[in-house]
Amino acid sequence: MKYLLVLLVVLVAFWVWRNNRIPRDTPPPAAPPPPSGPLPPVAMVECRHCGMHLPEGEALVGRRGHYCCEEHRRLQGD
Repeated sequence: MKYLLVLLVVLVAFWVWRNNRIPRDTPPPAAPPPPSGPLPPVAMVECRHCGMHLPEGEALVGRRGHYCCEEHRRLQGD
């Protein structure tokens, strides 16, 4: 009787371990399709303070020009 109980515990432990280890039968999520063709070019602007070039959409616009960060805009007095 003692051996049956030990065998039952071992089988239940193995079953739990195996169910947690094996992935479910769900397929992995599909990867998004690659973009069709190259991306359009983006206008680049130069920071008035440090001269770094960055995309126009990421630049901060001031009265005197474009800046790469708020600190450079503040340092230029804009």
